[in-house]
Amino acid sequence: GTGPALRDVTPEATEAVCDKMMPGFGELMRLESLKYVPTAILSRQSAGIRNKSFIINLPGNPKAIKECLEPVFPAIPYCIDLIEGAYIEANDEVIKVFRPKKKCQN
Repeated sequence: GTGPALRDVTPEATEAVCDKMMPGFGELMRLESLKYVPTAILSRQSAGIRNKSFIINLPGNPKAIKECLEPVFPAIPYCIDLIEGAYIEANDEVIKVFRPKKKCQN
């Protein structure tokens, strides 16, 4: 898990394998979660990059996953583009992806 309990070691495991940490993702997920639960401040969600892979820690609760992923997801495909990872597409009717026009594939 990503909380403060002794068994919650996901952020440490993520940091141990990542070449670069991306703190903005965890910050935004916590900010969004605080709109729903005051204990969101206890979360230690994080994200990072390992080679050409993007790793993100999400909560265990499906409702909380949706609440956290919605604000950060638009930046994920572009982040993966920047690290030269796999090209990701999304259904614009479900969620809008941010990608500068010069980075779009045809």
